[in-house]
Amino acid sequence: MPTGHSPHNQNGNVDSRRFRQVLGRFATGVVAITAVDPLDGQPCGLAANSFTSVSLDPPLVAFCVAHTSTSWPRLRGAKTLTVNVLAEHQQAVCAQMATKGGDKFAGLSWTVSPGGSPVLEGALAWLDCAVEAVHPAGDHMIVVARVLHLDTGGEGGPLVFFRGGYGGFVEPA
Repeated sequence: MPTGHSPHNQNGNVDSRRFRQVLGRFATGVVAITAVDPLDGQPCGLAANSFTSVSLDPPLVAFCVAHTSTSWPRLRGAKTLTVNVLAEHQQAVCAQMATKGGDKFAGLSWTVSPGGSPVLEGALAWLDCAVEAVHPAGDHMIVVARVLHLDTGGEGGPLVFFRGGYGGFVEPA
């Protein structure tokens, strides 16, 4: 064990700051989850770095959303959600999707997916999904969704989140 760092606090539980610091060493891709709010017909979205494939048969993916998210209730009501895999040049898009309130699509270019949700211009790939299950898990919800349509998009490297910051991935020569 590294010196000077206890993995537990006085109650025997993992310290949340230390937990975040240690898991920050695991690089993740970043996605923007978008939809059209069925109540007002406006595009809505959020950023997530907790996205993963779950199953090939049936094709399932998952992502996590904080219980405190003000965007998730708007997305949750949509028939279809689109997961946009963000490119390294889309850090500003990620920041815009991560903000609370406001028009998250101001100044962004997008097209409509087969399922009717926004596909962000420049995203490396997109997946239209229907929510299959939502599981409470601590201070987040794990959302499992079935992939209905998918395709590749822009070129370049992925937007990567590592040690609390954003960067790219240098492809091997």
